[in-house]
Amino acid sequence: MLDLKFIRDNIEFLGEMLKNRNANVDLNEFVQLDGERREILTEVESLKNKRNVESAEVARRKKAGEDASEIIAEMGKVSARIKELDVKLAEVEEKLTYFQMIIPNVYDKSTPIGQSEDDNVEVRRWGTPREFTFEPKPHFEIGENLEILDFERGAKLGGSRFVVYRGEGARLERALINFMLDTHTREHGYTEHITPFIVNREICEGTGQLPKFEEDMYKTTDDMFLISTSEITLTNLHRKEILDEKDLPKYYTAYSPCFRREAGSYGRDLKGLVRLHQFNKVEMVKLATPETSYDELEKMVQNAETILQRLGLPYRVIQLCSGDIGFSAAKTYDLEVWVPSQNKYREISSCSNCEGFQARRMGLKYRPEGSSKSEFVHTLNGSGLAVGRTLLAIMENYQQEDGSFLIPEVLVPYMGGLNVIKK
Repeated sequence: MLDLKFIRDNIEFLGEMLKNRNANVDLNEFVQLDGERREILTEVESLKNKRNVESAEVARRKKAGEDASEIIAEMGKVSARIKELDVKLAEVEEKLTYFQMIIPNVYDKSTPIGQSEDDNVEVRRWGTPREFTFEPKPHFEIGENLEILDFERGAKLGGSRFVVYRGEGARLERALINFMLDTHTREHGYTEHITPFIVNREICEGTGQLPKFEEDMYKTTDDMFLISTSEITLTNLHRKEILDEKDLPKYYTAYSPCFRREAGSYGRDLKGLVRLHQFNKVEMVKLATPETSYDELEKMVQNAETILQRLGLPYRVIQLCSGDIGFSAAKTYDLEVWVPSQNKYREISSCSNCEGFQARRMGLKYRPEGSSKSEFVHTLNGSGLAVGRTLLAIMENYQQEDGSFLIPEVLVPYMGGLNVIKK
């Protein structure tokens, strides 16, 4: 979240920022509440000074044997008013805190201004989309014909937007997870974690999923939440801690199932693996100093690109504009993989620098060397990659005319030497 003083001192700037972000937050109400808070604090301070003066006068009168009942009665009224104002102040501050929680991060100056994904900027491309000598099939048709994806039984078990992986399909999903984790840990310097898949409300608030996106989270009856990404747990590992600068940057990775209601995607990507309520993902998270965080973002993007390159999947890198960037992000790159059946690129990874936005929400700081004052850490996160979407890209880009598809060479050892999935 943003600092309260920063919001107070930059209302006009934030108004323009929110407009460029397509964010609907009433800053006029914030200004009104902030003014009310200062009025309450002024009155409370005045009343407390009055009470201190009158307390001294009561003590003087009692010492002199004089009647102090009138002043004591007045002090009772003052104390009652202070209590009344304290309650009111707590209510106003709670509302101000809510405003802090729902105002999105300030985007970095390098983020292009735009209203939608149409205004995103392509940075580079890798690989050339394959030219087929036959009409390429969509992955869900390939998977169902090979009996490795079962959407009908997925719907039987969980409803729409669920799938059952079967046989070599399940094995390939697992192979992708292991390949990604091995690459990130052995070559890119990340430390692997297995974290809880269910967390409390504070943890989701720390990374910005709550309160903004509560309708998209799966919630238990005791106010716990199924994680929508392991970014949530990895970033919160050092919640309310002060780290030493010498221990930064930290590189963390984890595989997890991710649970999303997809509340805002009605009618979109109804078939296939693109948009499920439950999917697998390998996540990358970094904790860095402000001086190094943007260099670390570029490295993170390259880490995700390495996975796609070794799998031989054509992709492009996109920088998101102000109107398409995520709630907590200051700068974001999306990696989009080529999907032959749709004849377009689709998102497979999103890498963001959130600067100190999440760290302030979770009280995560570091102490610069030689300084006694602590500062907020910069947090970064990125998909390394979304596993289901990687699998669908392999199925479509490596499909053969007979309905089979080849296994990328780098995955063959993870598949026990299997290099093609066919009937």
